[in-house]
Amino acid sequence: MIYLKKAVRTAATDHQDVHDTVAAMLAEIARDGDEAARRFARDLDKWNGDIVVTPQARAAAAAQVPEQLRRDIQFAHANVRRFAEAQRATVQDCEVEILPGLIAGQKQIPVSAAGCYVPGGRYSHVASAIMTITTAKVAGVPHVVACSPPRPGVGIPPAILYAMDLCGADVILSMGGVQGVAAMANGLFGLPKADILVGPGNQYVAEAKRILFGQVGIDMVAGPTDSMVIADSHADADMVAADLVGQAEHGYNSPVWLVTSDRAFAEQVMALVPALIATLPDPNRQSAAAAWADYAEVILCADAEGMAQVADRFAPEHLHVQAGSLDWWLGRLRSYGSLFLGEETTVAFGDKTSGPNHVLPTSGAARYTGGLSVHKFIKTVTWQRATREGSRPLAEATARISRLEGMEGHARSADIRLAKYFPDEAFDLS
Repeated sequence: MIYLKKAVRTAATDHQDVHDTVAAMLAEIARDGDEAARRFARDLDKWNGDIVVTPQARAAAAAQVPEQLRRDIQFAHANVRRFAEAQRATVQDCEVEILPGLIAGQKQIPVSAAGCYVPGGRYSHVASAIMTITTAKVAGVPHVVACSPPRPGVGIPPAILYAMDLCGADVILSMGGVQGVAAMANGLFGLPKADILVGPGNQYVAEAKRILFGQVGIDMVAGPTDSMVIADSHADADMVAADLVGQAEHGYNSPVWLVTSDRAFAEQVMALVPALIATLPDPNRQSAAAAWADYAEVILCADAEGMAQVADRFAPEHLHVQAGSLDWWLGRLRSYGSLFLGEETTVAFGDKTSGPNHVLPTSGAARYTGGLSVHKFIKTVTWQRATREGSRPLAEATARISRLEGMEGHARSADIRLAKYFPDEAFDLS
């Protein structure tokens, strides 16, 4: 493995500690409730309007969205819903007779309330509204709240608000940042407390979710988005360069990686990227230029197996293979948030419209978790029942194991059942 380009900064070297600020805000909102959240909305969002979006405002937003954009949002929503429905069909209740007289099973129970954070700020994240709210609804969550930062004097941008409404948000809050997350977690403004918080956001939103984890569930603690392209000598250099630049525009600290087995190809891509970045509009150009200069890496490997090993080590959020033998890569690769196979697809499709969720693990977390799915909103719980005869071997073994462990109370819970159900028999329970 040879680095043709090495990052000078990483998430580890560039971490900004926002914990104290976020913790103080969360404590103030927990103490003062709605009023504290409103104060932060006034100070940080510059918003003095309604916090809970009215039905009239939802309808007005839809009327402001051009017809073609409405159709595009509906197209993306349908694809995300269809994929989520296919996922939901794989999650089933079951039961099994473990031994005669002992039946155990599992049930799938959606959480009661979910909070979906939809980023605003520099970009209007229509797709994040679709990915989070739709998936929660398909999972069967009965109450879904969504929040997004309002723009001063405008509120939530009409396209985002239309998408939230289309996807089925029961309540929409014009509130962003830590205060939006806290409002959903604490059940402010007359809402039920969220059981789980999902959705991407900036470092303050991510830290708020991290601190609140335990009080509520979260999808994941997300860092800057990242993307890797694996390419061999047959890949299209212009296309690979465009894909790298497209992901670098997410932010100044969004890593992109090119892993290839062809030095000449790597050098060609490296020559193309700066010119592509230069054609982006501001502020996208500044973000992509900083990400490429400071965080991007180009890695040369000997062969396909070497490239696969690098990908598994990095565990990228997005992994795009533009190389031959796609089925081999699908079977071989093990650590990624979402996998894109062949040049005919691209991470941008997954970010916006294709169906699989774009809320994905970052910063190497794909080593141990996948992205947002219906499964995140569903609790898999177990149950069991037994006949008296079925309980007999369980009680005998439980009593003996419990005494071995020194847990006499557990043992006696088994003893009393044997004594009641089989009073005329003697058991060796020591």
